[in-house]
Amino acid sequence: MNGAHPLPALLAAGETRLSAEQIYPRLFDAILEQRLPPGSLLPEQALGHAFGVSRTVIRRVLGRLCDQQVVVQRPSHTAHLAAPDPEQARQVLSARRLAETTLITLAAERARPAQVRQLRQLVERERQHHDNGERCAAIRLGGEFHLKLAQVAANAPLARFLNGLVPMTSLIIARYESPCCDHCAWQEHAAIIDAVEQGDAPAALALMHKHLDRLEGKLQLG
Repeated sequence: MNGAHPLPALLAAGETRLSAEQIYPRLFDAILEQRLPPGSLLPEQALGHAFGVSRTVIRRVLGRLCDQQVVVQRPSHTAHLAAPDPEQARQVLSARRLAETTLITLAAERARPAQVRQLRQLVERERQHHDNGERCAAIRLGGEFHLKLAQVAANAPLARFLNGLVPMTSLIIARYESPCCDHCAWQEHAAIIDAVEQGDAPAALALMHKHLDRLEGKLQLG
């Protein structure tokens, strides 16, 4: 593939070179907004041109997205976006529930005040994006909330497992969410934090189940 590959504008006017850490959320949001449709090819050269950076920087971003199963990479092939079908989406959601219901109990038992503050700050950013109508940024931050919660649980293998499911769930939400849905996930996240802060594991678990039920209920998986 060459630099003529059609990609949407990903670098704002007047911006200079960005780091991999700055490019990641922009590319993720472009994926969630379906400016890059499921299955799209992601040539390193074209992405580097779109962001004004080297292919080495783009490889780091694509590597992170590949670890999170949002991007598919195979040797000697151009990377492309994942395109989960309804059955794959159901499997991801089922696996995620198994992980989340264990992690939330551990988080309620182990959370420290500083970690609770970080969770609240993340949810506040999610709320602001939701209120500003920035749906995909809110979806991405909602996923980051769950990954941060997994860190609080302090179980590294489970946290790594969830790290491969949450970003894929964000892609599934963007692709299959009902257009008439006005679900405010940040409110449920805030309630979960309250239970975690109080060390109330049964309440936190019940809230997590309810939250995941709502998430699955708003998807049109046919």
